[in-house]
Amino acid sequence: MLFAALCMLPVCATAQERLDSVVVSSTRAGKETPVTYDMVGREELRQGNPSASLPMFLNLMPSVVTYNEGGTGLGNSAMTIRGSKGSQINVTLNGITLNDAESQEVFWVNIPALTSLISGVQVQRGLGTSASGPGAFGASINMNTAFVRSRPSAGVEFSGGSFGTFMTSAAVSSGKLPSGMYFDLAWNLGLTDGYIRNALVESTSLFAVVGWLRGNNSLRLTYLLGAQRSGITWDGIDLEQYHKDRRYNGAGEYIDDNGNVRYYPNQTDNYAQHHLQLNYTRQFGAHLTWVNTLNYTRGDGYDEYYKMNRKLPNFGFPMSGRSDMIYQKKMDNDLWVVSSNLRYRTHVLDVTGGVNLSWYRGGHWGDVLWAKEVPDFPYSTLDWYSNTGLKNEQSVFVRAEYHPLHWLTAYADLQYRGVGYTLSGVDDDWLEYGAVEADRLAYRRRWNFFNPRAGITAAWGGHKLYGFLAWGHREPGRGDIKENVKGAPTPIEPEKMLDAELGYAYTGKRFQASANIYLMEYWDMLLETGRLSSSGYAVKENVPRSWRRGIELCAAWEPLHWLKLDGNATLSMNQIADYTSYVPYTDYSAMHEVHYGRTDMLMSPSLIAMARASFLPWKGGRIALDAKYVGKQFIDNSMRAEMAVPAYWVSNLSAGHQFQLRGALLDLSVYVNNLFNHMYYAAGWRWESYNPASDTVESGIGVYPQAPCNFMVKLRVSF
Repeated sequence: MLFAALCMLPVCATAQERLDSVVVSSTRAGKETPVTYDMVGREELRQGNPSASLPMFLNLMPSVVTYNEGGTGLGNSAMTIRGSKGSQINVTLNGITLNDAESQEVFWVNIPALTSLISGVQVQRGLGTSASGPGAFGASINMNTAFVRSRPSAGVEFSGGSFGTFMTSAAVSSGKLPSGMYFDLAWNLGLTDGYIRNALVESTSLFAVVGWLRGNNSLRLTYLLGAQRSGITWDGIDLEQYHKDRRYNGAGEYIDDNGNVRYYPNQTDNYAQHHLQLNYTRQFGAHLTWVNTLNYTRGDGYDEYYKMNRKLPNFGFPMSGRSDMIYQKKMDNDLWVVSSNLRYRTHVLDVTGGVNLSWYRGGHWGDVLWAKEVPDFPYSTLDWYSNTGLKNEQSVFVRAEYHPLHWLTAYADLQYRGVGYTLSGVDDDWLEYGAVEADRLAYRRRWNFFNPRAGITAAWGGHKLYGFLAWGHREPGRGDIKENVKGAPTPIEPEKMLDAELGYAYTGKRFQASANIYLMEYWDMLLETGRLSSSGYAVKENVPRSWRRGIELCAAWEPLHWLKLDGNATLSMNQIADYTSYVPYTDYSAMHEVHYGRTDMLMSPSLIAMARASFLPWKGGRIALDAKYVGKQFIDNSMRAEMAVPAYWVSNLSAGHQFQLRGALLDLSVYVNNLFNHMYYAAGWRWESYNPASDTVESGIGVYPQAPCNFMVKLRVSF
């Protein structure tokens, strides 16, 4: 996989290399920081399944649930942590947020092969430490790229497996040269047909670093390209159709002139993202370090659709009637970030302060490519839709860890975030619903948030006891805003959360265990209640009170030098204090109110568990068997049995062996996913309407089937 040859080589542990790596320290929790977190190191990343996106790779971590729309590891993947969805998980790379400023999501398909680019991942659960970008409202994922190599290296890798999956990569590193210069270069290509129809993925990654490390100075320029073309899979599959053909995907389906069912071959999502980062780090004496980062991210792409029987006026045509159409929904965006942090560190006091400034512009518009009934129309003259979002953020933080005694750490973290957002233009449905205003999405708002955190850690021998208390805010996303402001807007407010954590951990030579109790108390959480905008899309509303409360248990035991056993479990309550659903009438003329009272939150299982056995049966060999259990989840907030994703468990097996050749290291690995061929689906959506004539609510669900037993083989050669 991409960068695997780079990631497997040892890190040069001199002071200068540590200076280069300190760029990520502002977002990471330290050993004694009273924050609930887990680490994944380079070796574990290197040995992972080459087809797994980062969410799928993190699936075995505590409180994590993942799924892939195409059923495998490549393509659109999603994850929740403690039930919190992707827009509530803050993701940083080298201290810079990767979350889209408007949607607050990370679209993992746009960053292919990331698991072997990075040299370490820290997953913080809860509010965690201060970070730039949207607030971590359930968790944060902090990643850093590979550090400076101690010597030149190179490697190639080839992987292949089920569903036409093929991946190849090449990497080269200069190591640190006598002048202090170094460079890394890696390239990756990934291809798959996917499990369900139209789940194809064609992805390319390019990673390049040029750096200089001399004395107390480090200068590094990093470029990351992720480009992908993937089949549209986000519609899922109707549950009735799932039982007939679980590989079915209706995206691009149409009926030709002879009555035959056809599929448009380019029903795809196309996107390219460029990340350019310039980092400068300066060490002043033994205690003071200054870290500066300038980041520019450019993204552009489109979704292409074939749709049947669309109304011509809804797309700006100056005539009535209906037609089959091919059209694209396009977007482009620019993100500029300037970040500067200053850290003072002694054996008693560790203080970090910083400022983060960002500016974002996102454009959204649509182009009609073809209409069956008017094939000669000048489509470029159509005025369908176009809107622009502008977002700026200014954040300042100061964080301190004080060690009054060698076993005691006091922690305080104060952050201010100022966020401004402007949305203007028209959306893709404004013509459809007879809009008369030229600027339907006129919205301007500024929020000012103060997010304090505090905690204490006591550590003695192999024991660690900590407590953590934090208050956080999260602003609404673009989707929350744009549907809410259509028609008669209902004001929406930022979400607020109080996070309390109490944890204990024991670390021994062959046994480790931990337990953590968390209380995540929400005010004004934004949820879909069923209420619709004037254009028929779901509107999110603030729910006064809700909570996620649970306990996380983890253990690891090495009874023998060749055997290691790991396990974790999360037991939780994820509830809304008082939930009312609004069901649209069949003709959308009114809303029918259904009061449910206290209910469980959607896609928030009360039990998540994992077990893994790792073997080292011979020198250079490794075998791992794991199992993941996810309890019943509800697709909406009503807690109705017919709206549930049944509990499921899935197992994976991996095995590998390293061969030492002349001047090279050969690593052969085999991965068997869903070992016991369990047929399950991992997520879903629902529709419903109220029929006043029969006084009944009619509903249905769609689901995302996951692949049955499948395999991958990986061969890596490094020099």
